[in-house]
Amino acid sequence: MAEDSQSVPRGSNFDSKRAVQDNPMNPHALTLAAVFLLSPTANLAIAGDPPAAAPAKIEKIYDESADANKDLAAALANAKRNNTRVLVQWGGNWCGWCVLLHKACEADRNIAKELLFEYEVVLVDVGHFDKHQDLATKYGADLKKNGNGVPFLTVLAADGTVLANQETGSLEKPAGVEPRGHDSAKVLAFLKQHQAPALNAEQVLGAAVATAKSEGKLVFVHFGAPWCGWCHRLEDWMAMPANAAILAKAFVDVKIDTDRMIGGEAILKAHSAGKNGGIPWCEILDGDGKALVNSNAPTGNIGFPAQPDEIVWFVEMLKKSNAKLTAEDIASLAASLAKPAKVAQAN
Repeated sequence: MAEDSQSVPRGSNFDSKRAVQDNPMNPHALTLAAVFLLSPTANLAIAGDPPAAAPAKIEKIYDESADANKDLAAALANAKRNNTRVLVQWGGNWCGWCVLLHKACEADRNIAKELLFEYEVVLVDVGHFDKHQDLATKYGADLKKNGNGVPFLTVLAADGTVLANQETGSLEKPAGVEPRGHDSAKVLAFLKQHQAPALNAEQVLGAAVATAKSEGKLVFVHFGAPWCGWCHRLEDWMAMPANAAILAKAFVDVKIDTDRMIGGEAILKAHSAGKNGGIPWCEILDGDGKALVNSNAPTGNIGFPAQPDEIVWFVEMLKKSNAKLTAEDIASLAASLAKPAKVAQAN
């Protein structure tokens, strides 16, 4: 299935919850909650009075049973794949200011877009400062120093390098400004300061072609964008260990982000002759960069193969390119599309 590039206008108020639902393996944004609970014993880093009491219905925003090490490993892998950063928000469900930070992100469309486009977000539950303290120490997040408290933010590069540790008291609105909460402009400035530099799409594609030629492989290039749920489904399918191992036999995988990469949309238009029919749009190139076949089937762009005829065309793409895959390899890839295709159709 392909998604029209105009289905989510640039600069619109992106629905981060839907983005996560579209792509549960690769959340590009915070799952934001609109309620909070303030504990009278909470260790909060605040610059004034505490936020108001919570409504009767409480929705937890931190998964208290989550394996933070596993979540961070997955986020770092996604960051490497997407040229994004990892944003760790340390906190707890008792912390009213933790939820207020979420509310600020939810209310401001610019922050919501920044998180969706530029960050892999991980919420780490610290309990009452008795959980995941070893992990906080590993990344230099001193939650207790000088009353830092929570929420506390850590930005990581894709290789796990710590780029920033930030207490959030300084990101709050000035004392006396109502309603209490965080200053959206300050939060956005912090996020933009630490986002990954944009890549040049032509250089990224050129490097993939050069690698393919040196390794005697083909290039599987797929065009997508952060807001595109079908693009994330394709990427997640390709990243499944069994599928990744098969595809790696014959292809150098390269993703061109039409929104985040410099010149990304221009390359898509050039390669598809302006008739891509939405994204994801895929193409197989040889080691000299010559196009062999693309995802434009006789019935249109298949995008992520979610229908039987789309899976058939995807198989044809593999065969037409003369990729160095066995019949068993191709059959395995086709069979693996059946389950996500059913899920995609159900949604």
